[in-house]
Amino acid sequence: MTENLLARETSPYLLQHKDNPVHWRPWGADALAEARAADKPILLSIGYAACHWCHVMAHESFENPDIAGLMNRHFVNIKVDREERPDLDNIYQHALAMMGEHGGWPLTMFLTPDLEPFWGGTYFPPAPRYGRPGFPQVLQSLAATYAGEPEKIADNARRMRDALATLEAPAAGGAITPAALDDVSARMLRHVDPVHGGTHGAPKFPQVNFFQALWRAYLRTRGAMYREAVTATLANICQGGIYDHLGGGFARYAVDAEWLVPHFEKMLYDNALLVELMTEVRPQLDPGPMADLLRQRTAETVAWMLADMRSADDPAAPFAFTSAYDADSEGDEGKYYVWTAAEIDALLGADADTFKAAYDVTPGGNWEGRNILNRSGDAAFGDPDREALLARCRERLLSHRARRVPPLRDDKVLADWNGLAVAALAKAAAVFDRPDWLDTAERVFAFILDNLAAASGRLHHTWCAGRAAHPGVLDDYANLARAALALHQGTGAAAYLRQAETLTAVLDRHFRDAAGGGYFMAADDTPHLLTRSKPVHDNAVPCGNGTMVEVLARLHHLTGDAAYRDRADALIAALAPQESAHLALQPTFLTGFEILENAVQVTVAGTGDGAAALVTAALASGHPRLVLTRTADGADLPPGHPAAGKGPADGRPAAYLCVGNTCSLPVTDPAALAQALKDQR
Repeated sequence: MTENLLARETSPYLLQHKDNPVHWRPWGADALAEARAADKPILLSIGYAACHWCHVMAHESFENPDIAGLMNRHFVNIKVDREERPDLDNIYQHALAMMGEHGGWPLTMFLTPDLEPFWGGTYFPPAPRYGRPGFPQVLQSLAATYAGEPEKIADNARRMRDALATLEAPAAGGAITPAALDDVSARMLRHVDPVHGGTHGAPKFPQVNFFQALWRAYLRTRGAMYREAVTATLANICQGGIYDHLGGGFARYAVDAEWLVPHFEKMLYDNALLVELMTEVRPQLDPGPMADLLRQRTAETVAWMLADMRSADDPAAPFAFTSAYDADSEGDEGKYYVWTAAEIDALLGADADTFKAAYDVTPGGNWEGRNILNRSGDAAFGDPDREALLARCRERLLSHRARRVPPLRDDKVLADWNGLAVAALAKAAAVFDRPDWLDTAERVFAFILDNLAAASGRLHHTWCAGRAAHPGVLDDYANLARAALALHQGTGAAAYLRQAETLTAVLDRHFRDAAGGGYFMAADDTPHLLTRSKPVHDNAVPCGNGTMVEVLARLHHLTGDAAYRDRADALIAALAPQESAHLALQPTFLTGFEILENAVQVTVAGTGDGAAALVTAALASGHPRLVLTRTADGADLPPGHPAAGKGPADGRPAAYLCVGNTCSLPVTDPAALAQALKDQR
């Protein structure tokens, strides 16, 4: 079949390529059968809609008729959206790493018809430059080798198949202990940039999982260096150019070491994770500029999510969050977001000088002759009158910016990223006293179950253009189970606890490795996979296996079912590294282990307004190890619960704060409970 078939797809990324002269196919049985029937190698191109270098390679090579002709003549060309198929991306990114190459997108892999990789890279220019061969030369060379030296291709493919088989059984066999927690936290601290926050060097990614683990080390040890590492990082991120000071929301990363110049794409997952981290940190801070900054950035980021990322324009319509915004507009990265001093002067008039001083705006610009708005050097942050003036200025600039050509929005809904957003909103709702955020979290969770779950209880990974597609992966079930537990904690509704148990049961049936332990990324019935990888390390998002340690731990504490505890222990035993230093790559495992071993269980016994006030105080603490249970009289608590049988005190609703099997005396004053939780290590 000699045509481009991507017009049939819903992925915004795939649709970007539907008019290429390349005869693209989506991944699936038809394309793979075509490769086998023609005995042609597969050219697999993986990217995503917000990827700048994906656009560059598309314009330079995939829109070039001569290069497309080479691709069509010698290869079966398959285009994959990495956000739709993270299971495929995970396999072939590992393959590229095993070839000694740095990963990234666009990922360009060459496979046998049996899906075995034999060569690959990322971006290739249309002619030799940047120390890389030109894409036409790569195509011609590989086509000649495939036709003339099949034994060489077969040998490379065999070696890669054998190497990739290790993804199913990553080396592990270690343990996590309280002593190991402190040791690895101290090691992690050495990687922190003491001046600008984040980790040393450039580019700088938020690395929320990493800093979340350091924050929990602070709570555990009260070590000032941990606190400073996290608060300095958040301050620099929140005031730097990586933050969109007009529209809200954080870009994916900064290309420099000072957080000034973002890679301008915005991803749902980064913003959800940062909302959750700010929610955990804010309650521990004394009143002042830093506390105000986190409150403001959290509110602005959630407002951006609700304004720009919702899947339905009608505020009353069911919705979830879409996935990303591109970095480019009108073919120019960052054009939508940057300003000249002359534009600021013309729009703000007499207020321009105050605004320019606050936001680092100069005639020469701070980036390529233009200005990225930032407040990194603004020592006067927090003055009420000045902040009110700056807010009015931002509104005027935002209104003007809205008339520019915006970046492309990738409007597909991803189950796992929405799980991250739901959990963050459910927690932030209590800490920042925003019950409307909790309502939003419930609505989004309902949308996911209504539109991405089948009658069998199995999940789809994506929803776009009214259609659910692609098999759910480990992260979908893990993040949504964690979100359900956050909603259960925030609302007390038993239905959310049952939903978490149901999602976990599906994982156990279709993803769990009964022999080797842990969960595979893909289900046992996912077709057309060379191997089933078992993720261990955190990347931009938390590792699904690490998330499941927390899910299983919380289920154990809430239900009293020892089987959940046993599975959490087995998961850690199967996937913890032999050397504790390597745990720095698995911060989600660390945070899950702490909840398993050292949960801060608060049981509120009683009914009415008094009990509700105690619940509010517990939730507003934002304590990351909080496991909250509501009971009328203590009689319905699960077997083995440390507060079993404890009820109201002298007829008044009471809270019991338990760590391990040790519980406090009854606490009837919400302020006293709040202080106890703030002091809890």
